[in-house]
Amino acid sequence: MASLSNIPTEAMTAPESAPVLLRNEFRRNMGQISRHSIIFFAGTIFTMGAGYLVKIYVARVLGAELLGLYALGMTLVSLTQLFGCLGLNSASARYVAVYSATERYEQLRGFLTWSVGIIFFLNLLLSIGLLFSGEWLSRRLYHAPELGQFIPLFGVLAVLGALHVFYCQVLAGFKDIAKRTIITNFIGTPVVIVLTVLLLAVGTGMRGYLWAQIVNSIVVVGLLIAAAWKLTPKAARFSWAAPQPLDAEVRAFAAAAFGMGALDFLVTQADKILLGLYLNPALVGIYVVASTLSGLIPLVLQSVNQIFAPVIADLHTRKRNDVLQRLFQTLTKWVFGLTLPLALVVIVFASPLMRIFGAVFEAGWPVLVIGSIGQVVNCAVGSVGYLLLMSGNQKRLMRVQFVMVGVSLLMNITLIPILGVVGAALASASVNVAGNIWNLLEVRKALQIFPYNRSYFALVIPATLSAATVVLLRNWTSSMVRPWLGVLAAVAASYLVFSVVAVRFSLDDDDRMIATSAWAQIRGSLFRR
Repeated sequence: MASLSNIPTEAMTAPESAPVLLRNEFRRNMGQISRHSIIFFAGTIFTMGAGYLVKIYVARVLGAELLGLYALGMTLVSLTQLFGCLGLNSASARYVAVYSATERYEQLRGFLTWSVGIIFFLNLLLSIGLLFSGEWLSRRLYHAPELGQFIPLFGVLAVLGALHVFYCQVLAGFKDIAKRTIITNFIGTPVVIVLTVLLLAVGTGMRGYLWAQIVNSIVVVGLLIAAAWKLTPKAARFSWAAPQPLDAEVRAFAAAAFGMGALDFLVTQADKILLGLYLNPALVGIYVVASTLSGLIPLVLQSVNQIFAPVIADLHTRKRNDVLQRLFQTLTKWVFGLTLPLALVVIVFASPLMRIFGAVFEAGWPVLVIGSIGQVVNCAVGSVGYLLLMSGNQKRLMRVQFVMVGVSLLMNITLIPILGVVGAALASASVNVAGNIWNLLEVRKALQIFPYNRSYFALVIPATLSAATVVLLRNWTSSMVRPWLGVLAAVAASYLVFSVVAVRFSLDDDDRMIATSAWAQIRGSLFRR
């Protein structure tokens, strides 16, 4: 019989090495995701809190009609950016991460050089085209000739916005969401708020609102470029030496991303475009306010996606689907759990929330309820779109989006003439729900991972009690003169009840590790000297 001393050390440790490596890899990635996501979430909360007050002020000063014109103008900006970026903004998050991880700095330099040049000059040309065609589009497409006078300002926003989005994705590729959040949220938000309030206060109206955004974009884009330059390895920075051409893989990915962007544009903007065709700008303004409020619900998901996206690309490149599966399950549970209390408050308090913007906006509360339900499903399935995109399964994602575009157009064309803004909300929410569920199934087929386990369904108990708490508070605060006090009380109570009950029934070992890491990050931020 062989003695233990004759058995190789590797053989003795081999059975434990795989689980240990999995646990360490999971903790390393989860620590990075939670750290950057918390900073991004904090920045978003700051932006939302300050921005919400400004949105109320803007809505009351400009009114529903001018807000509707603004929304229609932004559809033209989005269309310009779509064709001006050619999918390179989406490719940047993936390939900056991949080239950096593999130290292919010449390819990284070529990617950044070509992408910036293409995006800037193409958006500039398209914005000039928008300047000459804007009057016709305003009159013939939207039947809103008043929009034409603001088209030059929307053109400037298109160029700056394209650079803004690209460099945000570059910083995501470098996995530095914290720095991006500081620039866009903690610097950009105060700048745009101060400018907006000052310019509207002196009576500049819509022009002042647009100029506030233009000046803010100039400041933010400049800071993003400086941050990206510092993060870029010296060997990958711009030089006058001829850059390498874009890899065929990058071109294919960008083309697919452009296709998905076009489909996404039709899904997300079709409702506003068709509302502009069938209805008046005032109703568009009411719809946009309600849609914007429901769009705040997936804050946690958006925070996670910013850093999870390059992590997906990294893990998939290294064939670590075991880590990816565990991250997907844990993150989806946390995203849904941290989102549900807010969603319950928005749904139950929809009418007083809309009334805060002005009496005319209260009619949009059904839009807010319907949109919020769609966003709950979006958060419940997790980062399924990014999992497909960042793992090279963009064709599956495109197939889903292509079908959803057809469904969206058909439902909007059918429902808007009959139900107005409620029809548009039903179409949007239906597409959101169906598309996310389909993407979830595609993730399971392509990557063999699924977000749900036994601990996920343990959220039923805290969710039920949280919902009951919100409904009771809605009844008790229905006669309050200041409805926002009832909303704030409901948010606090909903999260308190959910958190206390979830700690008792819903946390597993991975959850406790995340909670410990998150608390350490928060405590360090609060008490750092």
